[in-house]
This record gives sequence, C-alpha cells and structure tokens, in this order.
Amino acid sequence: MRSKSVKTNNMISIKKTAGIIGANGYTGSELVRLLAFHPNISLSFLYSRSNSGTKISDLYPDLTMVCEMVLTDQPEDVDILFLCLPHKESQNWLTQNAVKDETLVIDLGNDFRLDGNFENRNFIYGLPEINKKQLLVANSIANPGCFATAIQLALLPLAEKGLLNEVYTTGITGSTGAGQSLQPTTHFTWRNDNISAYKTLTHQHVDEILQQLVSFNTNEISLNFVPWRGDFARGIFTSSTVKTDLELSDIIQLYQDFYADAPFVKVSEKAIDLKQVVNTNRCVIHIEKSGYVAVIHSAIDNLLKGASGQAVQNMNIAMGWQENLGLNLKTVAF
Repeated sequence: MRSKSVKTNNMISIKKTAGIIGANGYTGSELVRLLAFHPNISLSFLYSRSNSGTKISDLYPDLTMVCEMVLTDQPEDVDILFLCLPHKESQNWLTQNAVKDETLVIDLGNDFRLDGNFENRNFIYGLPEINKKQLLVANSIANPGCFATAIQLALLPLAEKGLLNEVYTTGITGSTGAGQSLQPTTHFTWRNDNISAYKTLTHQHVDEILQQLVSFNTNEISLNFVPWRGDFARGIFTSSTVKTDLELSDIIQLYQDFYADAPFVKVSEKAIDLKQVVNTNRCVIHIEKSGYVAVIHSAIDNLLKGASGQAVQNMNIAMGWQENLGLNLKTVAF
C-alpha cells in the first residue's frame, strides 16, 4: 500500500491512494468524477474486467480532460478501495482477491448492509446521519441503498421518538437507478413519456430500511413501499405518509433538531423539487400535514447521496477529514 506525495507551493502533502472496482458502471464513473477533484486522493487504478484496456474517457466522454486513466483488470494495493459491483458480487470479489487488513473498504453494493460480518471485517452501515461515531473508526463500510437513504432520512426523526407504526411510502427514481446494463425498461423509447410501478411492496431496500428504523423505534413498524420508474435520468423523490398527533410546527422542529449537525440534509419549509438535489450530495426534506396525517417528502440524487457521494462522505469521516471535502457540488437548475 502506498500514499503519494504531492508538492504544492513548496509544501509536501500526502495523498491517500484509492482504487475503484467496477469503475465502468454509473456509480463507479461518478466516483471517478468526485475523486479526480478530491484534494486528499490520488487515483491509483480503475478496475474493469469487461472494459480492460479502454480509457475511462472513451466510455464517458464527459471525463475527457478530467480523467484519462486506462481501465485495468489488475488491482493494486491502495489505502482506500471502493467496490462498485452488481449486487451480490462484492463478497465474491473479496473472497477471490487479497486486500490488506489496513485498507479501508467501502462497498456500494448490498452484500453487507444486513449482515456486516465477512471474514475478518465488520462492515459498518454507512448512513452518516446516524452512524458517524462508528464510521470514525471503521475500516469496512456498507454504503446504503439509494431508496433506503431517501426513505430513512425522511423517517428517522420520527423513529427516534417512537412515533412510527404504519408507514405508506411512494418513491420515483430515474433510469440510472437500474444500472448501466441495458434493460427493456431503461430504453429511451420505453421510458420517454412513461411511468410505471415496480416491485410493489417487495423492493429489496425494505428490509434494509426496517433494520435501521426498528433500532430507533420502540414500536413495531410496517412499511408499505411502492416504487415507481420515472421519465428522467437521475434522482429520487419519495413521499411517506404517517399518522401523528404532533402539530406541524412541532414536527418541523423535531426534524431541524435531529439534522442540526448534518451538513447534507436540509429541512425546507417550502415545497421541494428534484432539481434542488440532482448533481449534489444533498437530501432535502419537506413536511406537510392535514388533520392527523403527515406526509414527509425527501429528494436525493440516486447516484450521489444515494451512492457515490455518500461513499465519499463516508470515506471523509473514516479518514478523519472534513465531512464535506470534495462534495461541495451545485445542482443544475436549468
């Protein structure tokens, strides 16, 4: 394992080396964009079996003049290793490839979200808003799912007070949430001017969400989740409906207090929209109430706060760096 010295203004700064397994996918390429500009990171290798020998900028032309590295199928020893593999493949990769104990491993798949124990590693669930203390000493991190991130951030303040029972959630996601591999439901001609529900009440993130919420909430929770495919490329917008006796002003105060020290969560008293978060690591939340029914809306970028941006946020915490380092991104409003 090695760190690289970089000379700037006659001062030597030590950069940590990083490698990305599965750099050819959407989350991997987003990590390339983020880490290419991260002041404390030097990218050592970009791993891809299927595209070995190809420049990353040939796959993603927007990376021209940002990163011109050639993809390889030969991993190296690094300080920080990101796994951006299809679900259920991270465990296989770690089994087949030796990784030093001192290497920080951040998995963006779902292999270790429910059970973090793997050989000599214990993966910490990487939702910084609730697990920051554990992340400070982590050497293995399981990055949350995209829908799981948006829905948990919408519900955690109520769960902490034991106020969740029956929850009804709808959420719409962009086509990048399905990954890079072409599928019938990601074709432009199918997505254009079209929406559809999928995995109704059976989405793979439900167990992950409940595992975290139940650890806070004193009551049994029922989560009824209906996800939707949207006619756009990136972003997630969820709406969770709950019953509560709390006044709207008290709910808003509860959320503002809960996220007072969370640099990437904003509780808005104005209506929110998806464009406020696309291309950022932010989550924005808005709460409405009528009678005894409250609706908590949340919006994130599925590839950033829902994946690669949150992975960098987790890395920053685990390395003892400023939490928002390399993540001060502006949304594209038009």
